[in-house]
Amino acid sequence: MTEASLSALVPDREILEDTIRSTYDFIVCGGGSAGCVVARRLAENPEVSVLLLEAGGSDRVPSIIDSTQWMWNIGTERDWGYKAQPSPTVNGRTPLLPMGKVLGGGSSVNGSVWARGHKHDFDFWAKEAGDDGWNYESVLGIYRRIEKWNGTPDAHRRGSDGILNILQPEDPIPLVEGLIKGAEAIGIPFVDDINGAAMEGEGGCGLPNVLVQDGNQRVSMAATYIHPFMGRPNLHILLCAEIVGLKFSGKRATGVTFVRRGRTYTVGADKEIILSMGAINTPKLLMLSGIGDQKELKRHGIDVRQHLPGVGKNFQDHILLAGCCWEYITPEPPRNNAAEFVFIAKSDSSLPTPDLMPVLEETPFGSEVTAKQYDLPVGPASAWTLAPGLARPDSRGEILLNSSNPLDAPLIFANFLSAESDMKAMLRCVEMCREIGNSDFCAPYRLRECMPGDLKGADMENFIRNAAGTYFHESCSAKMGRDEMSVVDGSLKVYGIDGLRIADASIMPAISTGNTMAPTVIIGERAGEILKAAYAI
Repeated sequence: MTEASLSALVPDREILEDTIRSTYDFIVCGGGSAGCVVARRLAENPEVSVLLLEAGGSDRVPSIIDSTQWMWNIGTERDWGYKAQPSPTVNGRTPLLPMGKVLGGGSSVNGSVWARGHKHDFDFWAKEAGDDGWNYESVLGIYRRIEKWNGTPDAHRRGSDGILNILQPEDPIPLVEGLIKGAEAIGIPFVDDINGAAMEGEGGCGLPNVLVQDGNQRVSMAATYIHPFMGRPNLHILLCAEIVGLKFSGKRATGVTFVRRGRTYTVGADKEIILSMGAINTPKLLMLSGIGDQKELKRHGIDVRQHLPGVGKNFQDHILLAGCCWEYITPEPPRNNAAEFVFIAKSDSSLPTPDLMPVLEETPFGSEVTAKQYDLPVGPASAWTLAPGLARPDSRGEILLNSSNPLDAPLIFANFLSAESDMKAMLRCVEMCREIGNSDFCAPYRLRECMPGDLKGADMENFIRNAAGTYFHESCSAKMGRDEMSVVDGSLKVYGIDGLRIADASIMPAISTGNTMAPTVIIGERAGEILKAAYAI
């Protein structure tokens, strides 16, 4: 967007307090990547009333619209500001866990990468749920329906007339060509569509798919699904509305209590409530409402409504290192989404699914420790980082309540690198990234390697523990499945509770391979299909 158009942005049109109804057919809690989809799909029937509640504010601000500025939203009012509890596996650090607090959620503040997930991901979800509606072929049908793919045509895998404008970065920085050649030199083939056949097999390297248009204008789920429906009488959108509790009649969820600008409101749901608050806030609200592990609930004096020991457990996140960094010879400002190269590969050839997913960060990128330890250049155009990342971590964490006060942040035990296999995979990933970055193909863009350098053994492991953090992909904390640790079934119903479903990344039985926005949209689309069928709407 031009400077003039950015300055002329009109804030979201939300309903006024005096127009809030006492009841709606459906209440969608959370206006993120899945919540926007669910609200839109339900509201497509004009006879159905829908309330969408979002704790954050408007997404019509320059730092959201300009996709190259996504990192500058971290730590602002558009971020929940969560961080992990100290862990010895990251040398006692408390890594930040940014999560979108704005209409559009993560899709409004992330790197705009559309990574659809590997075939094995969805087939595993279907097996866990006992429902083929979640398998790869079924999910492909949804992708074909919602995508407007601007790359190489692929009639089986890609859609051409959907509502989501998906393309590859236009005119990427020159470094990208060197990275592609460097990756090919170590056996990672270039593919012209990282979301195509590569995600049914061994992976590859190339340009990511991005939700960007007109150079660097973000295409979020709020912009795509919700903004065209603003003003419809059957869809009410209330921003700055923080949900603090659920209302019940016995085992049935009947309403939602939320706080908005100092006032407390309770609104009823005649049909269902859908939780789309993300993998941290969804289990938090469940536990505050008496749904969770009875020992944890009793510890905070919360009456047990439904014992579900899996609530808050199985927490997963891709682990990202900040990272392998090189100073430019000639400074190069970021373009497009500032992350124009990715590779998906295996740390061990015997693995059935690729487990590595490094990404280019077109800036110097260090953790709170490594940025001080190393002499990193100053300024976003001064350096580039090939950030190692794990696509299929074995480490598992958990979400616990800090207190029974709904306004208190929960305790998040991310447990990054707690599995020995993750350290082994990350060591290999760093080795591959350094080999690519230090190759002759990247020499024209490399003045020096800033970090980590040629560290060995315990020194490299220590660097990794100091650099490890979130990939911004919190998930899996209210998983879908059929065992005793499952929270929802294949139709996303919360076990033991009527009128309550979950539609967000928390229901993933295992984290998807690649950035989680696209699979989260799939979860929202599946929820819409399921609810429409259940209520004949």
